[in-house]
Amino acid sequence: MSAPLRERDALRRAAHEHAPARRSRRGPLLAVGIGIAVVLLVLRVASPALGSQLLPDTLQDFVTLTISVIVESVPFVLLGIVLSIIVQVWLPQAFFTSWLPRQPLLRRAVISFLGMFLPVCECGNVPLARGLVLKGFTVSESMTFLLAAPILNPITIITTHQAFGWSDGILVARLAGGFLIANLIGWLYSRHPDPESLLTRSFAAECALPQEHGHSGASKLRESVELFRREMSTMMPALFIGAAVAGGIQTAVPRSVLVTLGSNPVWSVLAMMVLAFVISLCSNVDAFFVLPFASTFMPGGIAAFLVFGPIIDVKMLALLRTTYRPRTLAQLTLVVALTSAAIGLVVNYFA
Repeated sequence: MSAPLRERDALRRAAHEHAPARRSRRGPLLAVGIGIAVVLLVLRVASPALGSQLLPDTLQDFVTLTISVIVESVPFVLLGIVLSIIVQVWLPQAFFTSWLPRQPLLRRAVISFLGMFLPVCECGNVPLARGLVLKGFTVSESMTFLLAAPILNPITIITTHQAFGWSDGILVARLAGGFLIANLIGWLYSRHPDPESLLTRSFAAECALPQEHGHSGASKLRESVELFRREMSTMMPALFIGAAVAGGIQTAVPRSVLVTLGSNPVWSVLAMMVLAFVISLCSNVDAFFVLPFASTFMPGGIAAFLVFGPIIDVKMLALLRTTYRPRTLAQLTLVVALTSAAIGLVVNYFA
């Protein structure tokens, strides 16, 4: 039996062992998350009308930054969930897997470019990657897609080119770096002896649910509604928590500290990676955000920002926690950080 088949069998065994419902806990979490978001939005809207005394400046900044992350991310999360449902329910079982190469390295390389046809930013790619696992991708293959798609998609490529063109190799470094990191992670985890241990128990259990729905006789529309409800109750609380943490960190860490580090070849890279981690921007717009820093920071720092941010940031870690165990996320963060820093240093050396 091939490694991908053994990996999928392990996930299915885990699904049957851990299948009891945790879904009943998610409804209240989603309601609380939506309630907090509504309260923050009301405070943000009411504050200017009622005067500056309603909220202190620091709290006002926190509310504004948190809401901005939520508003920016929610449409892409919804789009990712919809695409995930299409993949799981409406496409044939072998739609993706049948035409992919059999050789693992070449197979993952091709998977890296699926984002060209599924142009969702990193927020929406989490539910989409979950759907691909349920549709037959191995854990390592879904990771390759998850990490490559936010960078190797047409919207991100166009916006990055509009912001920087071909100057200082920033665009090339971003595209090559995204491809390299995604395939490095995919290769590392394809060699993992126990892929089930990378996933949370709840998601390993859900890996059997599409097969169970498919044999239950329920209509595709009813199954789609159920999947939408389940993914929403999983993703949205994580998004709200991640947005609040990102807003809090941005409020607490003055950007002036980062700007003072911009002229040093090493510190410029590290500072921009910290900024990318904190700001938690969508990959489709982050190039325009970082463009004003290009006059202060070295090109390698900008490249590291554009490679590291779409893969690892505060918001993404909260979303990824719905699927992967903390140990997996710690390993992932370390490898991506080291590789992104190396890319930034190489760009600084040749720029």
